[in-house]
Amino acid sequence: MKLLLTSAGVRNPSIRAALDDLLGRPVADCTALCIPTALYGHPWVGPGLNAWNFITGTTDHMTGIGWKSVGVLELTALPSIPQERWVPLVRETDVLLAAGGDALYLAYWMRRSGLADLLPSLDDSVYVGMSGGSMVMTPRVGEEFVGWTAPDGDDVTTLGVVDFSMFPHLDNPELPDNTQAAAERWAARLGGPAYAVDDETAFVVDGGVVDVVSEGTWRKLA
Repeated sequence: MKLLLTSAGVRNPSIRAALDDLLGRPVADCTALCIPTALYGHPWVGPGLNAWNFITGTTDHMTGIGWKSVGVLELTALPSIPQERWVPLVRETDVLLAAGGDALYLAYWMRRSGLADLLPSLDDSVYVGMSGGSMVMTPRVGEEFVGWTAPDGDDVTTLGVVDFSMFPHLDNPELPDNTQAAAERWAARLGGPAYAVDDETAFVVDGGVVDVVSEGTWRKLA
């Protein structure tokens, strides 16, 4: 599966060009499924208006960029329905769009729903994440980004599809704690490859190769 891991969606021409390259054809010819699940687990965003805005493309640079069609894939519902009801739909869809929110909550439901097991077989699909929807693909998020813990005590580490961690929304004025100094402290505790990226930056992962696409600020942290 090809990945476009963004901090804040497809919000500038460079990230859009990277998406077009991954797709291999225009957005207008591609079908998408949006995954709002991560929103529900985050203490600041939760269900309600934010989920509606994401699904309808009202505020986020994800679902409203001109797809041929957009459907909803709600992971918390999938364990209660037969896999033959949703697995063929995912396989035939071009793009999965994962909302921001709580990465650990999203990882938990990716595993419980079976989507995590399905992802490696989706060779021709593109996964586009935003914030927590991107961080779920990393090995770990760090204690600064833990807002939810599993009620049954299950291990809800993130998926580790990529080998680096991600500190999103660097220097965002609405998130005054997301500073370069805070990112350096975060990375020092992780003990693995890590990047701090602002909202104009994204990672492109294709065939095991990772590239950074940016019209803003990013830094690889020791």
